[in-house]
Amino acid sequence: MDKIKITFPDGSVEEFPKGISCLEVAKSISDNFAEKVLVAELNGSYVDLDTKINSDSTIIFHDFNSEIGKETYWHTSSHMMAQAIEELYPGAKFGVGPAIENGFYYDVDSDTKFTDEDLKKIEERMYEISKRNIKPVREEMPRDKAIEYFKTKRPDPYKVEILETIANNEEVVSLYHQGSFTDLCRGPHLPSTSKVKAIKLLSVSGSYWRGDEKNRMLQRIYGITFPSKKELEKYLKDLEEAKRRDHRKLGKELDLFMFHEVSPGAPFWLPKGMIIHRELEKFSRQLHDKYGYQEVRTPILVRESLFKTSGHTTHYINNMFRVNSDNENVYIKPMNCPEATLIYSSKLRSYKDLPIRLYELGINHRNEISGALGGMFRVRQFTMDDAHIFCTNEQIQEEITNVLKLMIETYSAFGFTPSYFFSTRPDEAMGEIEVWNQAEEALRKALEANNLTYKVNEKDGAFYGPKIDVHIKDALNRTWQLATIQLDFQLPERFDLTYEGSDGKKYRPVMIHRAIYGSFERFIGILTEHYAGNFPLWIAPIQVAVLTITDNQIDYANLIYKELTDNDIRTFLDIRNEKIGYKIREAENKKIPFMLILGEKEMETNTVSIRQHTKGDTGKMELKEFIQNLKFLISNKSFNY
Repeated sequence: MDKIKITFPDGSVEEFPKGISCLEVAKSISDNFAEKVLVAELNGSYVDLDTKINSDSTIIFHDFNSEIGKETYWHTSSHMMAQAIEELYPGAKFGVGPAIENGFYYDVDSDTKFTDEDLKKIEERMYEISKRNIKPVREEMPRDKAIEYFKTKRPDPYKVEILETIANNEEVVSLYHQGSFTDLCRGPHLPSTSKVKAIKLLSVSGSYWRGDEKNRMLQRIYGITFPSKKELEKYLKDLEEAKRRDHRKLGKELDLFMFHEVSPGAPFWLPKGMIIHRELEKFSRQLHDKYGYQEVRTPILVRESLFKTSGHTTHYINNMFRVNSDNENVYIKPMNCPEATLIYSSKLRSYKDLPIRLYELGINHRNEISGALGGMFRVRQFTMDDAHIFCTNEQIQEEITNVLKLMIETYSAFGFTPSYFFSTRPDEAMGEIEVWNQAEEALRKALEANNLTYKVNEKDGAFYGPKIDVHIKDALNRTWQLATIQLDFQLPERFDLTYEGSDGKKYRPVMIHRAIYGSFERFIGILTEHYAGNFPLWIAPIQVAVLTITDNQIDYANLIYKELTDNDIRTFLDIRNEKIGYKIREAENKKIPFMLILGEKEMETNTVSIRQHTKGDTGKMELKEFIQNLKFLISNKSFNY
């Protein structure tokens, strides 16, 4: 019998019979290990566990604790949901059903308008399908035969459209059969539906087919599954906490921002929300001054010629707002980088001038489809803490290092620990591959020189250059991408940017694009949910509430209020003729960090009684001492007080 060699992650090598399956290899380790395995990574590609191995290979097994393990688990779950829908509601057609960050969804075209009761029925049928222990079976088929299959044997216009458009460059496609249900799918899938133990369908919403408002509205059903009931219960508990922290709910309750139908996807910043916005701006400006940036501001309306030169009309046109002015096309800028090149080229530059660091709090607009809008997390109008660095090749590593330092200093003020992702050349990239290779190598060296652990996101770079994406985790352990650092050799070429070297010759600068907060809107949305509205003292819209017990303390309260505001402490004065318990509850609901309770004793001793949000009474203190302590906490951006 022919033998093959299989290399495991620890570097060990073992011989197996040719044609052995991935699952059998897992069982050779132990039956208990094989029971937990969901998918195999064979020679760098993810495959079903029944895949046969016919040559020397490397193998990595993944369980539910890995990203690909969860993705495989949830993708099979989406097929189970579609199978349940097909059995319960004959005639339903299916769009796409991917795994997402937390769970899965499927877009369904059905005459039935799904209700909560329907979701319960579908959920129950999914449990039945799990008990049937169905093995998903992969079949590869020529694309033209697959089109015929979904036109005749299993009519589904959505699968036909996918095959004729999205998959039109593929000669062979794969189908997965799961009992009576068949779907067009790349895979991989679980070895059996029985692996899915705990199921919950969460919601149903409308979704235009392929995100186009001109297409038919489908019903998008969201769900989540886990290998155990305990894991599902924890997730649902966390989900309830997430609803409590929802920035749209808290934004309304705390008077931070609002939305209105007159301008979809564009927030109205209310006075308290603007305080947070301004504090973030102030902090950003302080750090950028420290790191040697120069602040600029560029126009919002820009002629089409600029974006033709930059390549945005070719690669980004669907996301841009266009207006007609004086019989020519003018665009509302979606980003600031093309205009930064104009500032650079406005005068002759020498190598002695570099690096040039241009910083802009620029307002941008992007034409997001209405179905994708979601509170502050996906908007059409936003402000970015954008910057563009022009430097020599020799300065790249130092400049990237300084950006990383600025970013770490920024995030530490909010208690965030960053993680790093390196994104490489996408398929639809602009420019020569040699230039891309040079850019990727420069970013990789900068990460490694700073001893930063990172993961590689293949083909996820911008169309003009590779990038470093930086993620943080919030209080609910959710991951958010914030900063991005992009190395660009393309725009300097397109805009013919040059500098004079020490030898008098012209050279091309490198352009580094970067943002730290990302957009203020999204960042403030994240902060609102992370802190559940209990913002750190330094950015809290109101830092102190002054509360009187009776009208006798009004004059004293006014003196306290003036002293606090004179010391730049944001203060709310409540001298209403209401019971003190009512005033305290209101201040608690507004999540004001400190309350000063003023009664007869406080007036007589010239002190204040301090109450801290969620912690209660913390004792009496002279006002001067309280102000000194408060200013120390604010200036140090303290979390513990």
